[in-house]
Amino acid sequence: MTSVQTRSDAGLASSLRISVGRLARRLRVERAAPGQAEPLLSDTQFAALANLEKHGPMSPGELAEHEKVQPPSMTRVIAALEEYQLVTRAAHASDKRQVVLTVTPAGRDLVIKARRRRDAWLGKRLAELTPQERATLRAAAPILEKLSQS
Repeated sequence: MTSVQTRSDAGLASSLRISVGRLARRLRVERAAPGQAEPLLSDTQFAALANLEKHGPMSPGELAEHEKVQPPSMTRVIAALEEYQLVTRAAHASDKRQVVLTVTPAGRDLVIKARRRRDAWLGKRLAELTPQERATLRAAAPILEKLSQS
């Protein structure tokens, strides 16, 4: 990203979109373990599984809200995760009309291994940067998180 490209807000937006998109694609590639017998999950399926692993049991509606998808889409995601035996469905403790989704040990293991692979890849790339570049990224991380949540 050159200073000419990022001088305007439009230029910055374009450069960030391209760079963040490339980085996201590269990290998706690192999520899968070559030669492993892990289920090949879509990005949405993996994100839902990781969200359950991170935040704990929740209803399908809560999970759809967390993932910013419509409930019918989340229903298909949950069905796939159940088929792979990565999540279980149980009756809600106080409202028997509701169900609660929980990550299985296999689901938790899949998420943890994928995180480790991606963190290792990114750690290697960060080590190639100068201390000043890493400091800039450290300062930018909360801003990027804020953008991702809006």
